[in-house]
Order: sequence, then structure tokens, then C-alpha cells
Amino acid sequence: MRDVAIVAFAQSAHRRRTDELSEVDLLMPVLHEVLGATGLKANEIGFTCSGSADYLAGRAFSFTMALDGVGAHPPISESHVEMDGAWALYEAWVKIQTGEADTALVYSYGKSSPGRVRDVLTRQLDPYYLAPLWPDSVALAALQAQALIDAGDTEEGALAEIGARNRTAAVDNPYAQLTGDVPAGEHLVHPLRTGDCPPIGDGAAAVVLAAGDTARALCERPAWIRGIDHRIEAHSLGVRDLTDSPSARLAAERAGAFERPVDTAELHAPFTSQEVVLRKALGLGDEVCVNPSGGALAANPIMAAGLIRLGEAAARIHRGESDRALAHATSGPCLQQNLVAVLEGESAHE
Repeated sequence: MRDVAIVAFAQSAHRRRTDELSEVDLLMPVLHEVLGATGLKANEIGFTCSGSADYLAGRAFSFTMALDGVGAHPPISESHVEMDGAWALYEAWVKIQTGEADTALVYSYGKSSPGRVRDVLTRQLDPYYLAPLWPDSVALAALQAQALIDAGDTEEGALAEIGARNRTAAVDNPYAQLTGDVPAGEHLVHPLRTGDCPPIGDGAAAVVLAAGDTARALCERPAWIRGIDHRIEAHSLGVRDLTDSPSARLAAERAGAFERPVDTAELHAPFTSQEVVLRKALGLGDEVCVNPSGGALAANPIMAAGLIRLGEAAARIHRGESDRALAHATSGPCLQQNLVAVLEGESAHE
């Protein structure tokens, strides 16, 4: 296996609406920033991979328009996943492992403001049994939260504390959309209150990957990807235990997360109840700093929030604030799909 690291990370300031910006306008400053951090030019990148969703844009092959932000010339080796950018990073990591590239640019973006996200996300449900009922994303998360409460794993007050802790941590994050003292609010869908749910907003993120000595030349302290894996639960919610996440646990095991303790975890938990599930599945105790960026409860640009978890974990390693970090991304209802990566600083690798 080749040593591959995240050597640069950039993200936009996440906002409730960006009506004045196209996807290209949203992306270009982020792409310029992440490439500028490495000194690389577009023609020096070996592979480019993006993550987005046509459903959010409301038109087919919308990602081809976003490629204008990368540049039409010179020709590039490019791919796209209809997923969160974390899965685009996984594809780029595989590409580098094959030896076909030494560097990769990964980016993702999402503009949730033009439509009603709670309705749009029903399109990912089982088309025969669930989708015709139109259960929205918040209602399904509420089912999971209630299952946790019924099992004795949490209570409404504990969920409110999770929301408060994440958004307090986000005070130091200049890119966060919601920070500080955010009231729990009224029940949105019982037992979830407004404060238990993520903000709706627009945003973009990008990372640069590099292998071996190239990574060391581009970054003073690369965030080495020591393991990365993703797994999926059954599509039907009725055959799953919503209080647990076997796929997240298996992905973490295959990524090597349980071999040694981590000091930081960036969890893609858009709802407070999902942090309860993930902490249990990943074995994260109070000694682990969870979501120092504020997590998805502070900013949740759909299709970019998972990549941001990887980028935030890597950035802490770059700054010397973490030696071994776990980054998690999810997609689908109630933590249906889960990706886990373990990142280490150079000193932890030696």
C-alpha cells in the first residue's frame, strides 16, 4: 500500500442562502485556496474527483458545469460520484494506490437553499414501500431518536446538551453557519427539537491528496490516511436496529480505528441522536475530542459535510493539534452508509 496523505484543505463560509452564486462561483475560491496552499497548478494534479447531487441542482449532469471551476484546459483525468465528497476522496485514494497518479484534487459542493431538502431526500428511499409515503429526513431521524430513548440510550435533555456542545465548539470555526447559544426550540418532529437538527445551507470544500515524498514536499505535517473503509446498511429501515450502526463499526475496524486510541473524532452526525449512535458504535469515550469544529450541527452543506469532516480532522493534524484522528462521513437515512478514515501525523507514523 502506498502512503497517501491529505496535504491541504479548504472550505467556503457556509451560509443559509447563496442565491447570487452559481455552483462555479461557490467552488472557485475554494479550489484556488486549496491549490494555492500546495503551490500546485491544475496541470500538475494527477487526478480530479468530485462529489455532488443532481437532485439538489435540479438538473442532470450538473457536475459538468461545476468543472468550469477547475478549468477546461489543459485536459484532466476526472471522475465524479453522486455522493458526498468523502466518497470522492475514497475513489481518489484508490486511484493513487494504483500508481496512476501521485496527487489528486477532491472537491464537493451542495446548494440546499433552492429546494425543500426534507422532500428532496425522500428520493433516496426504497421506491416501493417507503418513498410513496413521503417520510422526510427529519421524521426518519426522529424515529431513530425515539428508538434510542426507548432503549434507554439517551433522553431529550442529553440530546440538547450534544447540540449545545457542538455549536459552542463552532464559535472558533470561522466557516460555521450556526454557533454559540442556539436554543433547543420547539419540537420539529417529536422527540427532535429544532436544536437537534442541522442547519440548511450552501457550501463547498476541497482537499488535495498526495503520495509519499510528494506529500512531504507539499506539506510540513501531512495527515496520513492510515486506513479508510466504507460500508452500508440494509436499504429497508424495517430490518435495521436504529439504535446501532454495525456498518460504521465494521468500517472503523477495517480502517484500523480500534488498533490504537484516537485523540480526535470528526463525526458526520447531522442530528444529535446520531452522535449517540456513532459514539457507541465507534467506542468513543469522553477522553476523545469529538467535533471540535462544531460538526454537521454547525454547518451541513449536503454532499460536502462528510468531506469537511475529513478535512477538519486533517487540518488539526496539520496544525499539530492532533496526532491520530478519526473522520466519519455518512449518507442516506438514519446512518445508512458510513465511511471511516484514520489519519495520523508524521510523528505518530515514525
